[in-house]
Amino acid sequence: MSVRVRFAPSPTGYLHVGGLRTALYNYLFARHHNGKCILRIEDTDRTRFVENATENLIKYLSWAGIEFDESLVEGGDYGPYVQSERFDLYREHAQILLESGNAYYAFDTPEEIDAMRQRQQAAGIAPKYDRSVMRNQYTLGDSETKNLIDGGAEFVIRLKVPAMSEVRFSDIIRGEVVVQSKDVDDQILLKSDGFPTYHLANVVDDHLMQITHVIRGEEWLPSTPKHVLLYDFFGWERPQFAHLPLLLNKDKSKLSKRQGSVAVEDYVEKGYFKEAFVNFIALLGWNPTADREIFSMQELIDNFSLEKVNKSGAVFDTTKLDWMNSQYLRILPFSDILEMLKPVLEKHNFVGFDDEYLLKVIDLLKERVIFVYQIPVFAPYMFEEIQEFEIEYMNKHWKENTTEMVKELLQKFIETTDFSHSNLSAITKQYVESLGMKLGNIIHPLRLMITGKSVGAGMFETMEVLGKEKSINRISKFIEMKESGKI
Repeated sequence: MSVRVRFAPSPTGYLHVGGLRTALYNYLFARHHNGKCILRIEDTDRTRFVENATENLIKYLSWAGIEFDESLVEGGDYGPYVQSERFDLYREHAQILLESGNAYYAFDTPEEIDAMRQRQQAAGIAPKYDRSVMRNQYTLGDSETKNLIDGGAEFVIRLKVPAMSEVRFSDIIRGEVVVQSKDVDDQILLKSDGFPTYHLANVVDDHLMQITHVIRGEEWLPSTPKHVLLYDFFGWERPQFAHLPLLLNKDKSKLSKRQGSVAVEDYVEKGYFKEAFVNFIALLGWNPTADREIFSMQELIDNFSLEKVNKSGAVFDTTKLDWMNSQYLRILPFSDILEMLKPVLEKHNFVGFDDEYLLKVIDLLKERVIFVYQIPVFAPYMFEEIQEFEIEYMNKHWKENTTEMVKELLQKFIETTDFSHSNLSAITKQYVESLGMKLGNIIHPLRLMITGKSVGAGMFETMEVLGKEKSINRISKFIEMKESGKI
């Protein structure tokens, strides 16, 4: 059978970055093996349902370049692909388990369940449904159970976990897993409102949709023994399991929105390139090689292997993400950056610049920023006259003889017909060497006069892009202000 995998999110809000990684790994695995990747919406928990969440999930999965072969959008031979449209299937399979003796009716009220848990906790026992003392088919008997159901009593259907046995399964990432059945709860499969729980619906759908590999987050590992039992009770072949490591904050705690953004849409709004973000997400717990970190989507597909996914948690380091975004900015065609930059400049009311000038600015600054929108923030002096000067920087570098030095150098700039950065650098170096000084004695004052700031791109490169007239005017104006005491 060819590979078939699925990403099965719940429409409970935004697309979590951990969810995106799960979707991406499923997609990479499917494409690597020329298989199918399915999107299934698991909306059986109506208490957590969020309006328009499904549309939001699809929007940002599409933004990331993850394409599904079957879904509620693409359709397919194994639909419907929304669980709320498959309820009859779950009830039918719950009935099969009842008839085979692998599930049973339970009539406990929420209050009775709470009291049971309190007793167990008081006794130092891990909370777990105690089939031997609660109100269920085994303690009441078949006759009383039938009377209660016929009388309209509320009930749930629970999984009957075998006593005194082991549940074994293999995980591609974690190896052989063995769990004692005494540690597995008699999970509710069908709730009193007739809705299935995740466990029943998930297993039924994975089987009927012929899923060959279940690739999901580590948080589902404790539930897997219940799923394995369901496969065995139905007499179905188990899929192969692969549980992905947790995403962690820098302090190694579980990634949560308390310490930063965890929604994919937040990173889209911040201006990250999708290629950089997907590249970053792909390497959270997996890397095909130790000698590089920048990969195209096709390279990720070609190299992907579940066997190389780490067991330990992966740190979601936004510093690394920023670096990766800057790398993608550097290799992006200038024409693409130009189209992104224009609307950004309009928001700042920086208008009237021709493409030739803007392309020079991009070449000057693209290695100094992480995002395109930072260009006018980092270097507003490329688009408007200087609004203010960093006075502390001036006080640090402006000496008694600086004004006279600048005037002499300014005259040399005026006289030259070659305003290239290389010639400007040569003129300046020759001048300071003739005075027996270091280049820093003049570079810092020049930067202040030209940009008003203490940091920026190469000083002479900046002057070349601004042009001779604007550069000379700024130096002249600054000297006038300095001599008149306005600065």
